[in-house]
Parts: sequence; C-alpha cells; structure tokens
Amino acid sequence: MNGYLMVGINKVPESYNGGFSTYVAAWPLLKEYPGNSFQTGLFGTWMHPSFDIPKPDRKLYNDIEGGLGWWRDTRFATETPKFIMGGVALNFSAWANGPGAGKGRDWDKPKGKYGVAQLSPWVLWPPDGLNLEQGTCGELFGYGYLPLPLIKAKTTTAGKNLPTGDNSWTLFLNTGNFKGPVAFFTPYFFSKPILEEPELAGMFLDTRPAKPNKPVQMETQHIPSVQYTDSNGEVYARLAPTSFPAGPKGESVLIHQMTAYKKSALWDGVKQWLENNGPAVSGAIDPKQAVVHTFKGKAGSSWKLYSKGVPKDQRWPIDWNSMATPVALDSTTFGYKWNKQLVTKTNTKDGQLMTLPEYYHLEKRKDGKPHWVAIQPEEVPAQSGLDKVSFASTDKPLKPYITPEGEESNWKKPGPVAGPFNTKIGDGSTVTYYWYRFVDQPALLNADLSDAEREELQKRVEKLHRKWTKEQEYLPPPRTGELANIDGALIVTPPAGMEVGYVPIVTKQGWEE
Repeated sequence: MNGYLMVGINKVPESYNGGFSTYVAAWPLLKEYPGNSFQTGLFGTWMHPSFDIPKPDRKLYNDIEGGLGWWRDTRFATETPKFIMGGVALNFSAWANGPGAGKGRDWDKPKGKYGVAQLSPWVLWPPDGLNLEQGTCGELFGYGYLPLPLIKAKTTTAGKNLPTGDNSWTLFLNTGNFKGPVAFFTPYFFSKPILEEPELAGMFLDTRPAKPNKPVQMETQHIPSVQYTDSNGEVYARLAPTSFPAGPKGESVLIHQMTAYKKSALWDGVKQWLENNGPAVSGAIDPKQAVVHTFKGKAGSSWKLYSKGVPKDQRWPIDWNSMATPVALDSTTFGYKWNKQLVTKTNTKDGQLMTLPEYYHLEKRKDGKPHWVAIQPEEVPAQSGLDKVSFASTDKPLKPYITPEGEESNWKKPGPVAGPFNTKIGDGSTVTYYWYRFVDQPALLNADLSDAEREELQKRVEKLHRKWTKEQEYLPPPRTGELANIDGALIVTPPAGMEVGYVPIVTKQGWEE
C-alpha cells in the first residue's frame, strides 16, 4: 500500500517566510516492524524556497522535507519512528539527513553527508536518525526550522566568483526532555550546485526565504500487504496491522499548531548579538512575528493497495472515507474521527491505538471503478491462508555505519579532543562518538570556509552555548497534548572544560560486538 494522506490547511500571508514549526504525533504505525521494504513518513511538510524574483523556467527542486518515519535505508529500525532532517539539494543531487548522514554510503562521494553541522553540545545524532524514546505512542514531537546568522554570506564559492547566502537553516526541537537548536544545514550544501550551473546562483535556500504555505501530508511509499484471488476471480487482501494514535474519545490528534514566522522572529536580535556585540537574546522565538495556520477540517487520501509490478492505472484505492472522517479538533489541531464499526481501539503495552481493518475485498464503485472495501476476517475464504501470513521482519542485521578512518581524513585532522565514548541506545545499536571543537567537526571542514571564517563562526557559537541551554523555551509551546521525548541515551553532558565551543560527533553506529 502506498500514497498520501493530504490535509486541508488555510493559507497565511506571504510575509511569514522565515521558517516554520509544528507539533506532529509520533506513534508505532505498524504492530511489528516488517523489514527494509517498509518506508513511510508520519505527518509532516515540505519547505521550499519562495521566489519574488525571476527564475529560470526549469526544475529547481530544493527543500527541507524530513520528519518522523521509517525508510528503506534505516538500518536499526524498531516500531518507534525516528526523525531525519531531509534537506534536498538541487533536484536530489545530494541530500542531508543529519550530521554525518546523507545520500548513499560512499564517503568518497559524500553527496550531502557533510551537509549538516552539529550545533548542540547536549544531543548525539546517530546517522540512522534521531531516536525517539521507545514506546512513544501518540505524544507530540515539536520541531521547526528557522535561519540563524551563523555563517556570513560570501561573494565567492569554492574559489569561484559566485555568491553563497547566509541562511543557516537550523533545526529547533521542543520535546519533553530537550528543547532548542540541534543542528543546521550549511549554506554551501544548498549553493554547491551553482559551481556547475552558475546561472542558478541565488535560487536556493542558502539565499531564498521559505514559502510560508506548505503542503501538510503523510507520505507512504510501502506498507506490506498480500492478496488472494479465489476461483471466481474475487480478490481479497490483507494489510499489515496499521494503527493511529487514540485520543481520550478515540479520535486521533495528528498535527497541531503549524506556525509560520517572519524572519525577524529570531534573526534580527541574534544578528545584532552575534555580529555587533548587541545585547544577548534568549533564543525564544517572538510570537508577535508568527502566525498559526488554521485547519479546514478536510483531507484526502490516495492510499492504494496493489501487487508488485501492477501498472499505475490498475492500482485501486482503499475506501478510506468509510473508515476515517477528517476533523479540525480545534482551529489549530487536525486529526481523524473513526468509524468504530471498522476501526477498533487496541490496547498495547505502550498505549491505546486505533487499528485499521486488516482485510479488504476488491469491489466496484457506482462509477464502475474498483476500490478496496474493508471486510470482516470471516468474510475471507478460509482457503486463502491470508490469516496465516506474518509481516514481521526476516531481514538479516545490516552493516554498521562507519565514518572515514584514514589518518589524513577530516575526521582525524585536526580531529577530536576527547573520546572515544560509547553508549547503547533504544534501537539496540551502540554509537561511538568523540568531542570536537565546534569548527573542527568534519561538516565544517567541508563547508567552503576559510580559517578566518571558521574562527569567526566559533566565536558566534560559543556565545550561543553560554546562553542557550536545553531547558529553555524556544518554539512556542503546544496548547494541547503531551510532548514526546527523544531517546534519553542521546542526551549527553560535555566533559569538564568543554561545555562551551565543543560538540559530540558520532563516528560509528552498529550492533555491539
């Protein structure tokens, strides 16, 4: 099964182009992790650049589109989702999922694995994704991206007379056990394609503001299912047990407080502080420079069930509307109410879930087109064997993530100042990490910065480390629900003497030997 669950959301003025934040539900979508074919996000958004200038008549895809979910290249998956940053450079030429994580696995062709710099001295970022606390079941994960004036705009890029902008798009989290900025996309990650296509300078997120009106959707690429056709040609299917979080009345709260910001909500005060020795700022984002989207209480679904290899015009939708009714639970909260004759409340060890029907029959609608209709298990022919199918993963353990180990690599020169340290995290893997001086981390040695530019950046970040702690409020807090936690094993304390100006960098993630 794949497709989208699409959410109707009202637009806000175009002047709110300085980033966004939101709260999204985190929960175990499937009862059992089914293996590496499984790929789906939970609800999220795509932040593309905004244009008030002429642009070439060609495809210029670049954005930040990460979120919670499971991916085919996830190596240490559990039923609990992980979070990735998901920045995309020109037309997917590179993507960056977090510090040390990006397109492909070949460090000789990093393609985005150096695209994100670690900013927080308190959070480890595993290359497999940021783990949530195991057992998270419907709590709200708060995150957003705002630009920070960390790296100055440049008139040259990689020695060429081409500009790179000063937008360091920074991930802010609001969770139960960590709040604040974690990591940022280096401007060079977005601008690098102009070296091959100089006419595109100024077209990407290093320079451009963000579109304030973004799609809100759940993108599903693969949930496993199995089909059976009886002797009369009737077709039945079984879907891997799929659930949504259950609220107090059985409704599902899925998205809350989608907020767009003017750039001045954070940028202006921080710039005066970091560049001009102005007064220190707390990091709290100015709510007066923000606008909260309202939801329409409408949504659509393109979820379809089909067999492998079936042409797209023969992939039929499930009758989603018979099961789910989209609602604005309040003006800034979107969710579903469920047909409780079809969708059942399920008690799990982690909490209550609303579980979709597992069995479906292919029937024709009034317009003659087929669609999948939910049925009861006893309506499926006993000889189908669908009830005996197991969707649990049979994948073999995947290889560890290992960063370059050569003594001449950016990981060793100038190299870390403390480590190695090891910690076992909630997905069962063990991460190895070292402490680096902030500007000596590999991402910033690959960010097209001179020694002088790196030292200026170091001074700015030391100011942030002294003032912005992990307990303060940064994003506007939610008005409903309980906050999710990130995996407590990922929250660390800097060694003595390294509280300011140093960051932890993960160099390996794998099963404990």
